Amino acid sequence: MAAVWLLTGAGVALALVWLRDRLAGFPAQRPADYADAPGESIDIRRHLNGALEAEGVIYGPTGRVTSRFKGDFVATWEGNTCVLHERYLYASGVEEERAWHLTLGNDGRIRATAADVVGEGSGQQSGPSVQMRYRLRLPEDKGGIVLNATDWMYLTPDGTIVNRSQFRKLGLKVAELVAVMRRKEVV
Repeated sequence: MAAVWLLTGAGVALALVWLRDRLAGFPAQRPADYADAPGESIDIRRHLNGALEAEGVIYGPTGRVTSRFKGDFVATWEGNTCVLHERYLYASGVEEERAWHLTLGNDGRIRATAADVVGEGSGQQSGPSVQMRYRLRLPEDKGGIVLNATDWMYLTPDGTIVNRSQFRKLGLKVAELVAVMRRKEVV
């Protein structure tokens, strides 16, 4: 009988953690939460434009850093469409490239595609933030599984963008990325 109570208690605890995460944690954020935030609003046509550099870390499911990286990006806009070329160099020496194709609607909504994105991603600019949601297929050497990704980018007062992304499988967080992006200094 004690085992039943123990299992029931563990199940209730897991359900409460899941509910807290869904109702008050990172996944519960909405673009409208930032619509009236003070300071400059982000406009990806201006803030994600030209040569950019990034650096960041990726956390695994236990919260420990599993990877560190540097990124070089070039964003080219024609009206409300953009090609964002990303090149990553990881501390392990591995290099990775991606090309995002973005379309910004007049209402601030974003559509996004990339070779490793299943279907089309969607997002929204709101105040100093951008939210993107998409399904990312990992390379075959990393299992080839598809993860649900949620990206949030926040514009800081000096123009730096802080990016926080979570990757989930079956509702469970399997990885998190934190990075900063800024204009590349031209020398």
